[in-house]
Amino acid sequence: MDTPTKRGISSWCVCEREMEKWRVVKLVFLVICILGWEIKSINGATDPNDVSALKGMYSSLNSPPQLAQWSGDDPCGQSWTGITCSGSRVTEIKVAGLGLSGSIGFQLAGLTSVTNLDVSNNNIAGDIPYSLPPNLQQLNLANNKFTGGLPYSISQMTSLKYLNVGQNQLQNQLSDTFSQLSSLSTLDVSSNTMTGNLPQSLSLLSSMTTMFLQNNQFTGNIDVLANLPLKNLNVANNQFTGWIPEQLKSIDLQTGGNPWSSGPAPPPPPGTPPANEGNRNHKSGGNDSPAGTGAGNQSKSSGIGGGGIAGIVISLIVVGAVVAFFLVKRRSRRTSSDIEKLDSQPFAPLASNEIHELKSVETSSGIKTVTFDAPALINLRPPPTDRSKSFDDEDVSRKPPIVVKKAVTAPINVKSYSIADLQMATGSFSVDNLLGEGTFGRVYRAQFDDGKVLAVKKINLSAFRDDLSEDFVEIVSNISSLHHPNVTELVGYCSEHGQHLLVYEFHNGNLHDFLHLSEENSKPLTWNTRVKIALGTARALEYLHEVCSLSIIHKNVKSTNILLDTELNPHLSDSGLATFVRNADQAVDSGYGAPEVAMTGQYTLKSDVYSFGVVMLELLSGRQPFDSSRPRSEQSLARWAIPQLHDIEALSKMVDPALKGLYPVKSLSRFADVIALCVQPEPEFRPPMSEVVQALVRMVQRTNMSKRTFGSDQGVSPRADNIPDTQDYMS
Repeated sequence: MDTPTKRGISSWCVCEREMEKWRVVKLVFLVICILGWEIKSINGATDPNDVSALKGMYSSLNSPPQLAQWSGDDPCGQSWTGITCSGSRVTEIKVAGLGLSGSIGFQLAGLTSVTNLDVSNNNIAGDIPYSLPPNLQQLNLANNKFTGGLPYSISQMTSLKYLNVGQNQLQNQLSDTFSQLSSLSTLDVSSNTMTGNLPQSLSLLSSMTTMFLQNNQFTGNIDVLANLPLKNLNVANNQFTGWIPEQLKSIDLQTGGNPWSSGPAPPPPPGTPPANEGNRNHKSGGNDSPAGTGAGNQSKSSGIGGGGIAGIVISLIVVGAVVAFFLVKRRSRRTSSDIEKLDSQPFAPLASNEIHELKSVETSSGIKTVTFDAPALINLRPPPTDRSKSFDDEDVSRKPPIVVKKAVTAPINVKSYSIADLQMATGSFSVDNLLGEGTFGRVYRAQFDDGKVLAVKKINLSAFRDDLSEDFVEIVSNISSLHHPNVTELVGYCSEHGQHLLVYEFHNGNLHDFLHLSEENSKPLTWNTRVKIALGTARALEYLHEVCSLSIIHKNVKSTNILLDTELNPHLSDSGLATFVRNADQAVDSGYGAPEVAMTGQYTLKSDVYSFGVVMLELLSGRQPFDSSRPRSEQSLARWAIPQLHDIEALSKMVDPALKGLYPVKSLSRFADVIALCVQPEPEFRPPMSEVVQALVRMVQRTNMSKRTFGSDQGVSPRADNIPDTQDYMS
């Protein structure tokens, strides 16, 4: 019988169990809510790098209303037009046929998860930027207004399967950038105005099945395509010559509109297997030919059937085996007796014919041979006839060492000029055509008969290593492979009569002259232009340091090597030359050299970063890097300016007076922050050029976003024409 106390305890236990259940339920519910919130936030939030890259692309495309959603801040969570995501990363950008204009920007390299970029069938113009998503599998830029050529960065896209740049305005040569694109199966460069011969690296496209090269101005032959696994090839309406390879005549091939060579084609190179070799061997018949074939009929006409021939062959083999058996047995007896004689006379020399006989017995017979240590017992010297064909040890030691130099093929994408051509174009290198003189030589203005104006650099041999004649082809080959909108393009070379010259594209002048030698009546560089020059030069160094397959240290970054075109876009000159210079320390004495270079003479990528920081100081202050006319404490621009970069009042006094106060204060401060990073004394603390480029781009974007309130900044003219525009910086 339960007592009141027992019933109370029982009720308390039941109540406690119920409360415990509710606690568990509440805990589970709370966990589910937290997980749900986390999952939602993960799916909704986009990687900041992807957001920044897409916003930069949106701005470069002139902020089109067709992509109005792109003005938000969450591409994946807000389902932007043309954007596909996986988790927080953007994987596809497909904005084809939307009537877009402008450019696609220069900061797409941060989109590392994007595998498909399709901006085809729009009105996008300008050069194809080198900074593209690095892991692309499909790239479609067709039917736009792109100019220039294929950027070198495409050569690093090892996952690329589809590349279409057809129906644009590309006019450069097809660069030799295909050696690592083993996955590329479709290539379309049709309907442009591309020139030159097909690069050799096309022969390495082991997955290539479809190639469209029609409607261009390609020259040379198409032999590099002969062994590709092509199914479709269109090379119509070009300037191809030579003969169509036999291997390509069995595929879907279009070749009209080319001046192909007539007459019989030359024989293939030695070692080339003939076409359809296996089929021809099969048709020739043989002993296994079926009855009624050509082989069978031929046998019957001789009166002996196939079986009779086989019987004769077998009989000859049997007779030969029997004869060989007796000969071997007889010689083996003789060999045994010879060995016994050797045992009794261990130091007797063997005649050369006896040695040959022993070897022939041992190798030709099926009988187990007797081995002995003849070399250990007898000094077997080679016969005199053999000695006359060999060297003694002394003879070898007297021979000079053979030096094998690596083969460097002459570049095919630049023109070879004669000395006579360049003398006529430069007026025999007259002083009137002298543009300037630097460490590597004098530069002359050259005007050719067709009206084209180029710049000719006459190499100063004393600045280079003694073997320049042997290295010059390598120099030209290396420089001709550099292709970037902000790197001066090499268009030709000359190597005759001990003279070595490089022919470059021509530009109006250099940054040093615009900053320091401008006439009073000329228009000074505006703040917008100075930032544009800094950003373009930074992109050139980023290309040399981080995009080229082998990093290139410029070693001579200074304002005289930054050339400006008619639109004041920068072009970095002398890229790739410093590798062959005897002593590349010219920048140290001129105020551009990093501290570690002055101490050790050794250059690194970070030395270029420091020199670029000094160039930025020139742009900010209008002062020369080293000016002996100033007080001693101000002669070195870097030493004088670095301590003042974070002092806003001192910074405002440091600005170039030619700007007359027409600059955004916040932009000036951010510009100084980038300089401070670049000119740090310790090289390990200087940023790579890619981070410098990103910092300058962010500075431009922030200035552009705040331009409506720009007039409220102190010390800035509120005039509209002083408001910085992203397009000014990105061009």
